[in-house]
Amino acid sequence: MGSLSAVATLQLPVRHRERRLGQPVDALLDTASWRALGFVVLCGDESLRFLPYAASQPGETEIAVASELMLLDDVAFYRSRTASLRALLGGRVERGGRNAGVLRDVVLGDGGTVEELELERRGSLVRVPAAGSTIAPTRADAA
Repeated sequence: MGSLSAVATLQLPVRHRERRLGQPVDALLDTASWRALGFVVLCGDESLRFLPYAASQPGETEIAVASELMLLDDVAFYRSRTASLRALLGGRVERGGRNAGVLRDVVLGDGGTVEELELERRGSLVRVPAAGSTIAPTRADAA
């Protein structure tokens, strides 16, 4: 699989085979190592569950899972150790101590590596490497 827009993955259903399990409402990131650790998923029973990125197969039309058991109950545990993509969107990105722009998306590579940050700068969208970037979040929590 090639690069994916993290924002676009939040529009995809989570499915096990043909069965829709839920809808991602956030992605959780480790901004120190620049990795996507997983998704917060609103399930059919209206509960929030955590789907580890390593247990998912994001594609063009869905986020596939091999088993429904991959959706974990303790979302608060994972949120307390990660950064919310939704909280970071709109945040100011700095590179080398200078303002680089406003975060609009992150580009995910194989295995959930955050390869690039998509920024709005002077009315244009530009991409910069994630490594060496820091983001000031816009809010504490998203969901």
